[in-house]
Amino acid sequence: MKWASFRDAEHRERVALLEGQALHALPAGASLLQLLGDDGERLSRAAEQARSNPDLIVSWPDADLLAPVPEPPSIRDFYAFEQHARAGRRSRGLPMAPEWFEIPVFYFTNPAAVVGSRSTVYGAPGSRMLDFEAEIAAVIGLPARDVAPEQAGRHIAGLMIMNDWSARDHQRKEAAVGLGSAKGKDFATTLGPFLVTLDELEDARKGAAYDLAIAASVNGRHYTTGNLADISWSFEEMLSFAARGATVRAGDIIGSGTCSTGCILELSQSHGTDRFPWLSSGDRVVIEVDRLGSIENRIVEVAVPHPLKPRLPRMPEDER
Repeated sequence: MKWASFRDAEHRERVALLEGQALHALPAGASLLQLLGDDGERLSRAAEQARSNPDLIVSWPDADLLAPVPEPPSIRDFYAFEQHARAGRRSRGLPMAPEWFEIPVFYFTNPAAVVGSRSTVYGAPGSRMLDFEAEIAAVIGLPARDVAPEQAGRHIAGLMIMNDWSARDHQRKEAAVGLGSAKGKDFATTLGPFLVTLDELEDARKGAAYDLAIAASVNGRHYTTGNLADISWSFEEMLSFAARGATVRAGDIIGSGTCSTGCILELSQSHGTDRFPWLSSGDRVVIEVDRLGSIENRIVEVAVPHPLKPRLPRMPEDER
């Protein structure tokens, strides 16, 4: 099944089953989040209703898309592709951390900043190093807590594409202090265009994940050539780690982290910023993944941020 969310003509959030090039919507008031929470039975029953008695049918190309889960309870974004992890460390002059091979680390990002495909993305105020990040996201269907990797798969409803937009200059300042990512990330995250349930992908299983090619382009120019099969930590392992002593709820998002060559930071390290410049107002970014569709957004620059006055140290040098 493929599930999407969109705004109807009355600007109401609707959830629909994608059949070919048509969205078969459930009645207004239903949401994808409401259809999660079990092992997939609710989604199956809703799909039967959408096919046999849709409340509304909308052409896919004309739909005003939202993220499939427009306001997820939480978003945990991992760092599961080794090549990207090495590139991130190298950008700060650091060797690869041995701890990366021991645990699948993640950070929390802002659910209120989620947008769908075809939406405008407003750049981070004050940033001159705006980047895209091509990722895959898993949507939690069944809540999980202290679950083993071998059992974690039944808690995952499906996959979709994720663009973890980044302001690299803001991110570097945060990293220098030893916290983050925060303002370097929380201005936008694109999710979509639809949720693909795992049963549709089972024949593509390979390694720790699935044999799904990932591509990204900026203004029609090809940037990224990656594959989800290159991931080092599986979604089942990421979920198991996230659920250690914590409840991961239905609708929560687990991001894969950026795929190989899936961002300008990585590409500019290898080929230079003249060839791969940072994003600017008007740029159009498209991320495509086999069987998961494509998401696209256009960048709009925002106003200059309100300045903050730097603090002066309050402690003597020998006490710092």
